Order: sequence, then structure tokens, then C-alpha cells
Amino acid sequence: MSQLHDALQSIEIRRSRIHGKGLFARRDIAAGSRLIQYVGRRIPKALSSELCLKQNAYIFTLNDDVDVDGKVSWNPARLINHSCEPNCDAELDDRERIWIISRQAIPRGQELTYNYGYDLKDFMNYPCHCGAPTCVEYMVAEELLPTVRQLLSRRDTAGPAAAIRESQS
Repeated sequence: MSQLHDALQSIEIRRSRIHGKGLFARRDIAAGSRLIQYVGRRIPKALSSELCLKQNAYIFTLNDDVDVDGKVSWNPARLINHSCEPNCDAELDDRERIWIISRQAIPRGQELTYNYGYDLKDFMNYPCHCGAPTCVEYMVAEELLPTVRQLLSRRDTAGPAAAIRESQS
């Protein structure tokens, strides 16, 4: 059996309230379960940068030289949406394969999500619609959430332009 066939025993593609389509648990999933591999074309960093400028949101960093372009039809993992309170993580194994792993028990019917890990550069161009209670309304790495909350509280008093300038410094 193929890895994709195995994965699709546990997950299914459905319409998402977060964005477009998403992946959902077809059955209860235990914490620490390896759910699906994020696959795509391996591309050099120069091409990766070019594709990002063209708004390709499916680029995953592998190492200092190569990234994965997951914008391919044979990568259902590309449909996993971002959340500020994710139930999955993306992990790189020793063979430089990207796996989506459940970070907690996921009940049947729940959407699979992970944090896309975006940095502060142009963060206001990447709105988040996850709806989590702690959502900061922008897709940024979990370790940056307190910084974004602080920037946004300043924005509320100084205006959006001040928050943008501060995030770029």
C-alpha cells in the first residue's frame, strides 16, 4: 500500500471554515501519530525565492540549499490550513522528508491544522482566519505571537502604519 493510500484511511478532504478545502480526521487520531507526508518538487533556494514572490504559499524549507514546492496535485497535505492553536506539527525526518504529526489527540471530524511558521517580514500581508481564541489575525510562527500581539496593541493606539514600520525594523 502506498503512503498516500495509508494516510487517506485516517484523513479526508472537505470544505474548511478556515479557508477553501482542508484535511479532516476520518477517525479519532492519537497524539504523536504520523499522518501524511508533505511532498512536492525539490527546488533550489533561488527558485524558491522567485516562487514566493509570485505568492506561492506552498514552499517548505528543507535545508540551506533546497526547499520543497508543495504546489502539486499529488500533495493533499498542501490543503492543511494554518492555525494559531494547531493540532499538528510539521517535522523533518533524518531523510529530509516532511511529515505532519498530530501534537495532541484529534477527534473524528476535526480539521487538521499546523502553524505555518511565517516570520515578521510583511506579516500583515498574511491574514489568519483560524478563529482560535488566541488568534492574532495574522499567520506568524508561534514564538512570534507575543511580539505580534504587542505590535498590534501599539497599532491600535498609533495606527497600522506604525505597526508595519516597527515589524520591518
